[in-house]
Amino acid sequence: MNEVQKKKSRRNLFLVVSAFVLPIILAKLALTQDWLDSGVTNKGLLIENEVTLNDLGITDSALNNMWLILYVLPTQCNEQCEQTLSSVNNTFVALGREMPRVKNVALYQQPLTKKQFNQIDVTKWIPIAAPKKPHTLVKQPIVLLVDPLGNIILAHQTPKTFEQQPMFGKGILADMKKLLKYSKIG
Repeated sequence: MNEVQKKKSRRNLFLVVSAFVLPIILAKLALTQDWLDSGVTNKGLLIENEVTLNDLGITDSALNNMWLILYVLPTQCNEQCEQTLSSVNNTFVALGREMPRVKNVALYQQPLTKKQFNQIDVTKWIPIAAPKKPHTLVKQPIVLLVDPLGNIILAHQTPKTFEQQPMFGKGILADMKKLLKYSKIG
């Protein structure tokens, strides 16, 4: 073999080896350097320690065997709170044929005013007074997703601005659809 053939042979060998080795090196770097998002598919915060409705002090029998979207209202329900109520209600309606498996629950700290009570449509919402000694999870406004066995699975922080409302509703909808799709109960 002459020098030209040797160079060509080495170049081909280098190209073949790099075609197999380079993707492995790039994949390892992507994993170690966190170039990609981790394998999280839920939009809300996963509740890792076991918390149930009984732990929160909620023992209403109307909530048994149903998936719940539980909105913990702030002490004073202002315009932002009313917008969040509307967003959660729209999420409930967007569930479509899965709606009979889900109930909206409004957990209020202070007695609701007439306007606020009218905002909560009793055909779609179950208003419940918060227990006297609330759990730390329900001391701030938050939306909780609860399974039919009463376990709190996911928490969604309420949006601070009106611009965040659409993404907030879409996040709850995505999580609920996924939970309902894979669940055989409720």
